[in-house]
Amino acid sequence: MSWRWGIDLGGTKIEAAILDASMRPIIRERVETGQEQGYGHILMQISALVSTLSEKSGIPMPRQIGIGTPGRTEGPEGVVKNSNTACLNGMPLQRDLEEVLGMEVLIENDANCFALAESMMGAGRDEMLSPGALAFGIILGTGVGGGIVTGGRVIRGAHGIAGEWGHNPLPGEDAPCYCGRRGCVETVISGPALERYYASRSGRELPLREIAAVGSRDQAARETIERLVASFGAALGAVINILDPDIVIIGGGVGNIRQLYSPASRAAIAAQVFNRTLDIPVLPPLLGDSAGVFGAALLTDSPFSSGASRG
Repeated sequence: MSWRWGIDLGGTKIEAAILDASMRPIIRERVETGQEQGYGHILMQISALVSTLSEKSGIPMPRQIGIGTPGRTEGPEGVVKNSNTACLNGMPLQRDLEEVLGMEVLIENDANCFALAESMMGAGRDEMLSPGALAFGIILGTGVGGGIVTGGRVIRGAHGIAGEWGHNPLPGEDAPCYCGRRGCVETVISGPALERYYASRSGRELPLREIAAVGSRDQAARETIERLVASFGAALGAVINILDPDIVIIGGGVGNIRQLYSPASRAAIAAQVFNRTLDIPVLPPLLGDSAGVFGAALLTDSPFSSGASRG
């Protein structure tokens, strides 16, 4: 039996899973990340979690494991950059995990893991059966990211940034972004950006889910959701003009806003597409918050190996 092991290393929780040869989860376990206790503690948490998985499942330790985490890794040691788990930044996570676990470690950005899992196991599974089919998986949440998958493989690109549409500029926008540029997509349609926009229009602070819920009863809320739909259409339309994917899958907290799947949203996207039509599905995810760990497992050697980063 061919088993695939994966770890989703998040800011608050670490989840581990084993998939069988048919990509079905056999066992899943979670622990708290405990990032306030430092980098060494996280390494030990991962090591203990892998041991627990082996003991409970009766499956021997693997020779290879996939890890999904926010941020990027660079260099032969897999040094972490731009992670919201701050104690990981600047650390050789890949090298250290290989030493602690005694196995090969493949690390990939969490948005790429989401895109891989949802395209192969979730919302895009039927569409991806066609040879050469391409999926664009989106993370809309605290930040805006994405991943590109074709043939069961993550497309990383020459700089390792393929799918990072959140830092494309939106025409007419000028808000400063942490990346050093202004008017990035992330400064407009991320959850915090939309909440700030609502506060600027209403003088009140509400979480995005409540802004969406009050809808037409609140002028500022209506304007906020209209801004989301229009800006999402403009940003995604530009991506479609380049990638022309067979499916788009939206994850993250903002992806729960139902208006993103409305006729108005499809019209906003189509208005930016070169041929003025939108003939592909734009779907919510099916795998919930376990998409990341499933995608990490799919990084490992298998018919669906993604060629994940070794630094």
